[in-house]
Amino acid sequence: MEWLTEEIDQEGRPVSADGVATKEKTDRLDALVEAVVRTDVAPSKAATLRAILKNVRDSIDNALKLLDDTAPEAKSAPAGLVQEAQTWNVTAIPLVPPSQNAADAFASGDRVVEGVFDGQEMVGDDGKSYAVPPNYASKSKLVEGDMLKLTIGGRGNFIYKQIGPIERQRLIGSLAFDQETSQFLVVAGGRSWKVIKASVTYYKAEAGDEAVILVPKNAPSKWAAVENIIRKKPQI
Repeated sequence: MEWLTEEIDQEGRPVSADGVATKEKTDRLDALVEAVVRTDVAPSKAATLRAILKNVRDSIDNALKLLDDTAPEAKSAPAGLVQEAQTWNVTAIPLVPPSQNAADAFASGDRVVEGVFDGQEMVGDDGKSYAVPPNYASKSKLVEGDMLKLTIGGRGNFIYKQIGPIERQRLIGSLAFDQETSQFLVVAGGRSWKVIKASVTYYKAEAGDEAVILVPKNAPSKWAAVENIIRKKPQI
């Protein structure tokens, strides 16, 4: 593979034709992540873009670590190293032969996409949006900014897994319903968040009830996850 035939620097990292080490490129990616925050982008989209770029940066770091660990023993990599590499989820650059399970998954047509939950859908690292079932998002209490992994089966079935929960904070607000948009909202601290209808119907909540919600702790958001409901009147 090309990665194994390129020139490397003193730390064993590949060096491109212009003499710039891969580590320096990851430093540039760090700068890009920070630059996103300073661009004229909507706060919610900036948070999503930053999460996607961070995921790309982590994948590069994992690839470099795998390269550093395998370089001294490139000719005779131990069998256990293959399984260890799979736990790091390095899919962009297959530096070691895939396991039989991975080969079977490829043969069956399965593919994996990672992305960020935006409150309703997953924005994949391939730039596409994937529908997240409202019942799953509600039951899992997904929060805008959570990292997800989607496995798309050969028959078109979607299997989601939460792989990177964003740091959360808990708020208590009042549940409201916007007649014009048919959207449930929770008002707390002088602002409002949209909530998934499936969460409201699951708790059999009504406008005026108090709602305990989860929102990102250090990032702006338009959506919140309903954790619980405090009813204004008991059910009969």
